Amino acid sequence: MYAKISGLGAALPSNKILNEDISSMLETSDHWISTRTGIKSRYFSKEGESTGDLAYFAAKEALSDNDLDNIDLLVLATSTPDRLCPATAPKVAARLNLNHIAAFDINAACSGFIYALQMAKMGIESGTYRSALVIGADTYSTITNPNDRTTYPLFGDGAGAILLNASEHENDLIDITLGSDGEFEDLITIENGGSESKLKGIKNILPNYFSMSGKEVFLKAIDKMKVSVESILSKNNILKDEVDFLIPHQANMRIINTLKDTIGFKNVVTSISLDEYGNTSAASIPLAMTKSLLNNEIDENTLGVMTAFGGGITWGSALVRSPSIGIKVGIKYL
Repeated sequence: MYAKISGLGAALPSNKILNEDISSMLETSDHWISTRTGIKSRYFSKEGESTGDLAYFAAKEALSDNDLDNIDLLVLATSTPDRLCPATAPKVAARLNLNHIAAFDINAACSGFIYALQMAKMGIESGTYRSALVIGADTYSTITNPNDRTTYPLFGDGAGAILLNASEHENDLIDITLGSDGEFEDLITIENGGSESKLKGIKNILPNYFSMSGKEVFLKAIDKMKVSVESILSKNNILKDEVDFLIPHQANMRIINTLKDTIGFKNVVTSISLDEYGNTSAASIPLAMTKSLLNNEIDENTLGVMTAFGGGITWGSALVRSPSIGIKVGIKYL
């Protein structure tokens, strides 16, 4: 049994924030942000718009009415859940009237969607599940420091979803490889809020703000994604020039361009959404793929690679085939 991509959806919150809006708050400029990152705008959630809301609406965009009858697994990749406990996935499933299915969260930061895909792929290929809804959703506007110009302009809120169905013949998720190295946990972190805070004497009154060691993350991201992509291609006896499209984690255009150059991808179609949406963490890959399919940038039944890097540190790559024309694809702006 194989996993077939049967639908894609995305959702963005209602508040669009331009670089000029950021520069009115911080000592920065549109030129500084756009030339260093490629980001021109991002969407921030308003009060009352949660990660779970975005996940729900992204799922709705990926689903047709009859899809709900078969879904028996929902995996939500997020590092900004609605609550520390319980997980957000069961609430999203309940809103979709999927009250009794298996539903759980995965936190691998920006790599989370690839991790979630692997869980769903294994579940379908083993015959345990017939249909899986895989969602990446994050609201980093809630955890970034509005006074920190090194992180605040980089992130946006959003969600992306992919519906997978069991198929005897169509294999859209060919292979997935994952990795991690906890020795570098401090490179990307929110230090306050977990059980370790008490052990370290960190007071809970401190803000739960995201922090990142930018230069080290830049180098690690390129290295880990490069090795991951080359490994999955080698394992499946695929040459670089046989890859038709690339869907990288949408962190920074400099990272994406350097990654392509170091791998030797010269003519691949590259899905880009960070210019409009910023870094949406676990949502970035399904968001970028949805946008590319809607813009007819990716042909059906072509070979592509997804790759991501995130806190943990974590990384992963997926070797995929693009879905058939005619599946449900949509983006909702709240």
